[in-house]
Amino acid sequence: QVQLVESGGGLVQAGGSLNLSCVATGMIFRGHEMGWYRQAPGHQRELVATIQRPDATNYIDSVKGRFTISRDNTKSTVYLQMNSLKSEDTAVYYCYARPYGHTTPHWGQGTQVTVSS
Repeated sequence: QVQLVESGGGLVQAGGSLNLSCVATGMIFRGHEMGWYRQAPGHQRELVATIQRPDATNYIDSVKGRFTISRDNTKSTVYLQMNSLKSEDTAVYYCYARPYGHTTPHWGQGTQVTVSS
């Protein structure tokens, strides 16, 4: 059974940094596209960043230059380094894993990120 467990969220002041982690178990990590979504209150879930093999990354425009997604295949872990955080980054951040060649992803339970202005 696939499990994705996020950690690293919390409360931070605007301009600060957080590093989210997502550890995957029960799956072949290298065989999955990994990424992060977020959902703020009253908003739809939006895709923040993805990382595909070999290490191609994509970001939404609002986080480019501030967030960095990376993965460690030896630890089955994907990271999201978030710098220069803004109040509008406040949301629940969800890790996902999508098997290559499939459309249905697995989801983590989410971790809350709150940025105070």
